[in-house]
Amino acid sequence: MSLYVDIKKSLNGFKLDVSFEAGKYTTGLLGASGCGKSMTLKCIAGIEKPDSGLIMLNDKILFDSKKNINIPPQGRNTGYLFQNYALFPNMTTLQNISIGLSKHQRDKVVMEKIEKFGLSGLENRYPHQLSGGQQQRVALARILAKEPDILMLDEPFSALDSFLKWQLEQEVINVLDGYNGTTLFVSHSRDEVYRICSDVAIMSNGKIDTFGDKKQIFNKPTTVATAMLTGCKNISKAKKINETTIEATDWGISFVVKPHFDDVNFIGVRAHFLKIALQNEINSFEVEVMKIIESPFAITVMLTPKGKSIPIYWEVEKPYWELVKKTGMPKFLSAQPDKILLLK
Repeated sequence: MSLYVDIKKSLNGFKLDVSFEAGKYTTGLLGASGCGKSMTLKCIAGIEKPDSGLIMLNDKILFDSKKNINIPPQGRNTGYLFQNYALFPNMTTLQNISIGLSKHQRDKVVMEKIEKFGLSGLENRYPHQLSGGQQQRVALARILAKEPDILMLDEPFSALDSFLKWQLEQEVINVLDGYNGTTLFVSHSRDEVYRICSDVAIMSNGKIDTFGDKKQIFNKPTTVATAMLTGCKNISKAKKINETTIEATDWGISFVVKPHFDDVNFIGVRAHFLKIALQNEINSFEVEVMKIIESPFAITVMLTPKGKSIPIYWEVEKPYWELVKKTGMPKFLSAQPDKILLLK
């Protein structure tokens, strides 16, 4: 593996305890704000010092508490894109990109990056004269000009509006496709992580809850934290009834599920997997509508199982919702056995 991380750090009552490996592809760190994503990157970059553990990059030890090794940031050859891009305000685009490079590198590498990142004509502008997207491209060009062994992007789209975010996301994907090192991409957006990354580390409360292939994690999460962070809106405590049946105790509903679900304490049902059903269909349950929430392209219906107060969310596309309104609100919904998430 190109990157190996196994570290612990306590800071202001928060405890970071992470262990993972990443190769020469893009790995996403997905989690809510304050879960330790940025601190993990800062420890790898040498900005923060772990209390204990080991960090290796391309077989080079960057940090080893047992051997008392802690290479300073400037000696690690890491590229870190901060959320605010950290451009020098008193330097032009050309100066920001060329800082720290030799004259030979400035003549060759910098002009190549300016052309590649679409910055021609902006060489003499200062950061305050650039748009958010242009600033991001300058920051990426500055990082890649130094040919780092690892590229770390810390929520690079968080300060951008939706349209610009989409444009820059495509540009970043193109940059990463041409980068031959390890990339860590930090985000609290599951959509960004899914589009950009190959593997995903789900982080919760300073620890990695789940790590692996993004498609497998999104399709079949096995823990409550992973299910929530991958977008599951409906989660209930669960109790095993028999080898094929489990009860969602918060909703008072028994579901037929696929067997082999030992050590399951919760179940989840994604809002868009629920379907209108007849009373006698498998896994059907009676519902009462509480609230209808409209988004630009979808409708989320907040319902409660009959006689219960904890809501269940049902999500449909707007064209389908128009058909539902014509035929009347459903009295029963259902979830297919293979669509029910069995969670620890």
